[in-house]
Amino acid sequence: MDWMQFLSGTPARDYVYQETPYEEQVRRAAGLLNRADAVLIGAGAGLSTAAGLVYGGRRFTENFGEFIERYGPAAMRDMYAAGFYPFPTEEERWGYWSRHAYVNRIEPQALPLYLKVFEMVCGREHFVLTTNVDHQFWKAGFEDEDIFATQGDYGLIQCAKACHGKTYDATGLFVRMNQAVKDCRIPSGMVPKCPVCKGPMAMNLRCDGYFVEDGHWHQAAGRYGDFLNRAVGRRLVLLELGVGFNTPAIIRFPFEKMMGENREWSLIRLNLDEAAVPESLGYRAVGINMDLAVCVGDIRTAMREGTGEGSGHEE
Repeated sequence: MDWMQFLSGTPARDYVYQETPYEEQVRRAAGLLNRADAVLIGAGAGLSTAAGLVYGGRRFTENFGEFIERYGPAAMRDMYAAGFYPFPTEEERWGYWSRHAYVNRIEPQALPLYLKVFEMVCGREHFVLTTNVDHQFWKAGFEDEDIFATQGDYGLIQCAKACHGKTYDATGLFVRMNQAVKDCRIPSGMVPKCPVCKGPMAMNLRCDGYFVEDGHWHQAAGRYGDFLNRAVGRRLVLLELGVGFNTPAIIRFPFEKMMGENREWSLIRLNLDEAAVPESLGYRAVGINMDLAVCVGDIRTAMREGTGEGSGHEE
């Protein structure tokens, strides 16, 4: 199956916020997961935020104080905004990005919320589709062959103009850069250059038309398509975690489209405040507006206790 056939920029037209009591929603979600033949996780930024990788507030000011002082709080509002700042030199650009990669990708160990998600699915066939670039799924124990990270990885760099289709592991380089930063700059000798065209390098992040989809990316895309093929006619749960409306055409809208074409599949949508689900999906969809760190733990507990409500399907 070509997974790209499900890419969609069109949301369902019958969104509702379910009024079912929270405890009942948790039981329904646990029941769906306990009876699932397989689980497809769709994870967005809300999952990492709930796990503790917050891009603003105290975590930002503590790690980027010198950058805020140098470039001003208007430009350095949070880590997301700072990533788009037009740094005047390569030394300054990599001074920022090495710090960003270090605090969000390299330094953090497997976070408890990600470990709980792994525990929820580790006993059955599963696959992860994620727009997150912080490598947490790998750290939590998911196998590389079961992950498709569509938007890149904070640990990889590429030619800024994509002159060739290869990415490079830069985690060790970022550690050294971060240690060498002075006055928001790295030494000129540490600035990476493309080994092919000798031009500048960039983070392997989907932020412009030069994003490199390397061999590993295409292999992961193929495995995702294979997983969808195997799931046809089986009880697949689409477990959507923290996916909002930043890049909904990759996970949120495609999941809704899949649900419309596969009557055996179910959707569990967990989101702090955007868990509306298509009303037409009826009992096959559970939408829980709650802190993910809370509801994932509650669902996991209900799964262990076997308190889930049946299969969650209407006959």
